[in-house]
Amino acid sequence: MRSGKPVERVAVVTHSEEAAVADAVSRLERLAESKGVELTGEDGGPDLAVTLGGDGSMLRAFHRFLDAGVPVIGVNFGRVGFLTSIEVDELEQGLERALGGDFAVVELPTLDVRIDGVNRPAVNDVFATSSTLGRMVELGYAVGGEDLGVLPCDGVICSTPSGSTAYNLSNGGPVLVWGLDAMVITFVAPHSLHVRPLVIPHNLPLAVTNRTPDGSVTVIVDGMELGKLEPGQQVDVRLGEQRSLLATLPERTFFSRYRKTFAS
Repeated sequence: MRSGKPVERVAVVTHSEEAAVADAVSRLERLAESKGVELTGEDGGPDLAVTLGGDGSMLRAFHRFLDAGVPVIGVNFGRVGFLTSIEVDELEQGLERALGGDFAVVELPTLDVRIDGVNRPAVNDVFATSSTLGRMVELGYAVGGEDLGVLPCDGVICSTPSGSTAYNLSNGGPVLVWGLDAMVITFVAPHSLHVRPLVIPHNLPLAVTNRTPDGSVTVIVDGMELGKLEPGQQVDVRLGEQRSLLATLPERTFFSRYRKTFAS
């Protein structure tokens, strides 16, 4: 979806080390002033959010604006920055285009995670692993209510398309192209020669149960601990109704980013 509509209000989300992007903030402030664009806080009803950081900054911005309908565009100060669209040396040029409405918006699905009666959204992924560092766990799993058995492993990752290029990819999981309404399930170091990642659609939820006789499993959502599963407890994961809105320069497509980041 192309915007085409000039931006009137912009929120800025910076890297956790704000001193590292102080100059970029000043450059953005000067550009916004020259274009008559108001820089506002996250609660100020922005038309667009600009991140100055890497994929972690994009992740925080997605969470912040999940219910606000605000697209997020990134200037890459990170190491990979797969979700970002603008490099540091083209900050003014790229953001001038974005402020003029020359950007595309991609809707990315989220996950709905339920554990012990608590629901949380996940933008990137959910990871279930042993609460004891270095210990193997036994995880039972079912998709769409159909039991698929119990697997000794180091953990399991369930990720969205935006998260498929993160921890999922580093563990041999497939990349999901932006635009797919699906999630991927990838086991970490499974003790089996036959288990492969699964890509499942919107209407099939995943249930993961801790079948480890004497150990707990920690559930991590987008890098933050959500809770623990004692033996017999389960976490439920399904594709959610909320969407992350990723803004990119029109020519910075998924495949152009993929080619630059992973294929070159």
